[in-house]
Amino acid sequence: MSQRTERRGIHVDQSDLLCKKGCGYYGNAAWQGLCSKCWREEYQRVRQKQIQDDWALAEKLQREEEAAYASTHGQQTQSHSQASTPPQQPGHTSLGPFSKFEEKKTNEKTRKVTTVKKFFSPSSRTASKKETQEGKTPSPSISRHASFETDQVSKDFVEFLKNLQKTGREIHKQCRAFIVNMSSKKDLSADELSECVQDFYQGMADRLMSHFKGSSESVEQVMDQVEKYIMTRLYKSVFCPETTDDEKKDLATQNRIRALHWVTIQMLCVSMDEEIPEVSENVVKAITDVIEMDSKRVPRDKLACITRCSKHIFSAIRITKNEPASADDFLPALIYIVLKANPPRIQSNIQYITRFCNPSRLMTGEDGYYFTNLCCAVTFIEKLDAQSLNLSPEEFERYMSGQASPRYSSSEGDWPSSGSGPAAATNPVLVQLNHNLELLSDLSGRQETLMEAAQSLQADLLSWPEMVQREIHDILDKYPLEILPCTVSAIDANNMDNENLPPPLTPQVFAG
Repeated sequence: MSQRTERRGIHVDQSDLLCKKGCGYYGNAAWQGLCSKCWREEYQRVRQKQIQDDWALAEKLQREEEAAYASTHGQQTQSHSQASTPPQQPGHTSLGPFSKFEEKKTNEKTRKVTTVKKFFSPSSRTASKKETQEGKTPSPSISRHASFETDQVSKDFVEFLKNLQKTGREIHKQCRAFIVNMSSKKDLSADELSECVQDFYQGMADRLMSHFKGSSESVEQVMDQVEKYIMTRLYKSVFCPETTDDEKKDLATQNRIRALHWVTIQMLCVSMDEEIPEVSENVVKAITDVIEMDSKRVPRDKLACITRCSKHIFSAIRITKNEPASADDFLPALIYIVLKANPPRIQSNIQYITRFCNPSRLMTGEDGYYFTNLCCAVTFIEKLDAQSLNLSPEEFERYMSGQASPRYSSSEGDWPSSGSGPAAATNPVLVQLNHNLELLSDLSGRQETLMEAAQSLQADLLSWPEMVQREIHDILDKYPLEILPCTVSAIDANNMDNENLPPPLTPQVFAG
C-alpha cells in the first residue's frame, strides 16, 4: 500500500523529444533519437564508410588473387620449360590438362574479384543504355487502370499545376518519371526506397526555392501536392514492404496492447474524467482519429489524423481541469488513448510516415511534436512494466495473466479518483461491462419466469379439453335430456274446431 501512495506520473522532459545532436529539431525513436536531417547525414556517413570498407576488401582480395595467379603462372611456365627438354614420360601425360584446369580456375577467381570490385565502384551504380531504355517504358502496374482515388489525385495534381504554367509541366514530368523509375526498384530495401524519395523531395524543394525566389510558403504548398501525388501512386509498393519486419512488429504491438487491457486511467495518472459528457465525446473522437490514420495513403494525411487526435485529448484535459492542459498531462492521456484504441498497423504507419513524409513536417511544427509524442507513447507501451504503473511485480503478473482485475473503489483510497462515486474510480470499460452483465442477469431471470409461465400455459392448454369434456358429462348426467312427444294438426285437417287456427276471413262490402 505504501508503494501505491507514492504516485508519480508519466513525465517526459521536452528536451528528450528533440534531436540528440542538439540541432533544435524533433527527434524520432526510429532514427535513434535524431531528426531526419541528422539521421540522413549519419546514414550517408555510415553507408559511405561501408562502401569504402568493401572497396578496400575487394582490392585486397584482388591483390591476393593476382599474386596467387602470378605465382601459379610462373610455376607453370617453369614446369613447361622443364618438360619440353627431356623426352616425355608416360606418367606426365596428364600434366597439360591439369595445368589448363589450374589456369582456368585462377582466371575464374580473377573474374569474380573484378566483378566484386565493379559492384562497389560508382560506375556500376549507373544504369546501362539498355536498362535506361527499359526504365523509360512504363511498367504494367503503372499502365493499368488506376483506382478511383489515385485517378482523382492525379486530376487534382494536374489542375493545381496549371497555375504554374511551364514550371508546372516540368514538375509533372519529373514526378511521372520518378514514379516510373521507382516502379522498377522493387528489390531495394525500405531504407533505400526512403532515401530515393527523400532525395527527390530535397532536389525538388531546392529547384522550387530558386524558382519562387525564397518563398517558403509557396514551396511548401507545391511540395504538399507533390507528396500527395507521389505517395498515393506508390502507396501499395512502399507501405509495409516485404523486405521489412513491420508486419511482425504490428502483431507484437497489437498483442501487447490487448494484454494491457486492464490498465486503468488512474494508473496512468490521466487528468480526464470520462463521466463528463464533453470529455467522453472528445475521447471517442480521439480514438476514432487515431484509428482512421490507417485508412489514409498520404503521410501528411496520416499526420493530420494524429494532430486531430491530440487536439481532442487537449480539449478533454482542459474541460476536466478547467484550465489549459500542459505537456505533462498530454503524454499519459495519449498513452491511454492508444491503449483503448489499439490502432491497426500502428508500427507500419509510424515507419511509413518516418520514411516518406516531407522531412520539414517531422522536424518542426505541431505535426512533428504530436508525431514525436505518439512514437514515445508506443515505445512506452512496449516497455511498460510494474514500476511504470507503480505496482508490485506480483500484482503486475496477476493482471497480465488475467488472474486478477484492478477494481478499486474511491472510498478505499487506493487510487485517486477524478470524479465522484465508485464508478469514477474504476475503468469505464469495466464499469460498462459490469452494467451489461447486470442487464444480462436481469434478462436471464425474466426469461426464466417467462419460460415457466409458458410451460404452465402449455400444460393448461393440454388439460383444458379433458376438463371441458368432463364438465359436460357431469352436466348431462345431472340434467338428462327428455324429449316429449308433440302432435301438430295440419291446416287442412277435418277437425275444424282446432283452437289454434285463425278466424275465417269475412268478406267486406264497400259502398260505391
